[in-house]
Amino acid sequence: MTITRREILKTGLAAGTALSMPTILRAQTTPADARTVRWAVTNLYVFDPVISIDASQHAYAIYDTLFAPNLKGIAQPQMVEKWGLSQDKKTYTFQLREGLAFHDGSPVTAADCVASIRRWGQVDAGGKLILARAKDISKKDEKTFTFTLNEPLPLLIPLLASTGGYPLAIMREKDASRPATEQVTSNIGSGPFKFNEALARPGASFTYDRNEQYIPRQEPADGFAGGKVVKVDRVVWQVISDQQTAVAALQTGEIDFVTAPASDLYPVIESDPNLALETVNESGSDFYVRMNFLQPPFDNAKARQAMLHLIDQEAIMQAAGFDSKYIRPVKSIFGNNTPYSNDENTGWYKKGGDPEKARQLFQEAGYTGEKVVLLQSTDWPPASKAAEYLAFILRKIGVNAELAPSDWGGVEKRRANKGPIEDGGWNMYISNWTDAELDNPISVPLFRANGEDAMVGWAKNDQYEALRAKWVELETLDERQALAREMQRLAWDFVGTAMLGQSFEPIARRKSLTGLVHVLSVYYPMWNMQKVSA
Repeated sequence: MTITRREILKTGLAAGTALSMPTILRAQTTPADARTVRWAVTNLYVFDPVISIDASQHAYAIYDTLFAPNLKGIAQPQMVEKWGLSQDKKTYTFQLREGLAFHDGSPVTAADCVASIRRWGQVDAGGKLILARAKDISKKDEKTFTFTLNEPLPLLIPLLASTGGYPLAIMREKDASRPATEQVTSNIGSGPFKFNEALARPGASFTYDRNEQYIPRQEPADGFAGGKVVKVDRVVWQVISDQQTAVAALQTGEIDFVTAPASDLYPVIESDPNLALETVNESGSDFYVRMNFLQPPFDNAKARQAMLHLIDQEAIMQAAGFDSKYIRPVKSIFGNNTPYSNDENTGWYKKGGDPEKARQLFQEAGYTGEKVVLLQSTDWPPASKAAEYLAFILRKIGVNAELAPSDWGGVEKRRANKGPIEDGGWNMYISNWTDAELDNPISVPLFRANGEDAMVGWAKNDQYEALRAKWVELETLDERQALAREMQRLAWDFVGTAMLGQSFEPIARRKSLTGLVHVLSVYYPMWNMQKVSA
């Protein structure tokens, strides 16, 4: 009889893999009490959501936002009590709700909001558009501020609420007054959780305590909108990169929540009467490979087009560890489930891929065997395995692909390097984006193709950018859908990003943890959940 890896894992964990859990985990954790929730996460490297979008999960815990999307993706007021629009549609007036206060006890004021908007607007694509259109953003009184625009901007409220780019985290004015390139280090927001600096253990754990002074909205929780009611005293992020260790800790009750367990561990979880899988992110995530326009061979469009033909989306997603029940191909730059998903210029897609066409295009691009460096995030198993498979199929068609393994922090640091390979540069890296957020080509950096100002990879196509700029002027869905097709026609010609496929990744939790708020995002709310008797 052939014993599969899945059977080994299932038997091993069920029989007590937790007994062989690394002592570092046992030394740092104890069985969670009824008012403490422990999450298994990868390490947190950056805390300022203006410096890095990877700080978003942290930001949604400790900061609050002016508006937030509900589970249908519709912007709802959050810190804002009421707002109005002038008859000429150029002046917005916002009034903050009562009871908003920062963790240091100081009240949230309109001045804090104005400073936060201005700092956020320097890095977020939607924010940049707002600042470009704004004649003035100013405080009217302690609780009221105004936007005065040079021309109407129908998308203003959705842009302020978007979770597709950098979160608009409202900070104290003195923190938000720092340059957008200088990291804020105070971690003081007005959100439902306080960051416990004294218990922060980088590389091991991070602790968030309930903000007892926080006053939630009265509406029920609905995505990131509604009342952020905290029903536990503390949430501890336990840094556990190894999937088997995380699930073993889940089984023993040392943690309560694993964000993205490997699919070959699903049977283990499903067979345990104390555990459950739950699809909290109802949107799913679209994996992609980003290419560097500044360095060969991907400074040539034919080499980038070759990647579209090379990739067998079903194979690479399964190689990444996803169960076939939870994957779908992605052929639109607007994802699979947005109002703008379409099939324009998708003739490149072929089930199983077309490696010979890819080989031909690399040759036409003038590729002669130069090293092609693919950054590999070893602490993110699906991306790491996808990178290994991508390097394998590149080598099969004669591309000298080389993996550059590191943790995600190393990937993030190296991908900022615009130089050649010999100076520490790169050619490709793999990441993902929430499918539902691919409805916003203004806020989502993945859509930008404005060269030096684009997302890392620095895609450039002036004709496409001219089309993207029209998006904010359009008021009807039909008009935006027509524009989406035009944009996609060009996007699949210059190819800033090649899609790898869509995945739906359930979280794993102990059944004693209930009330998880469902979202259209890879970031999970920590409010509303509670622990009940098993």
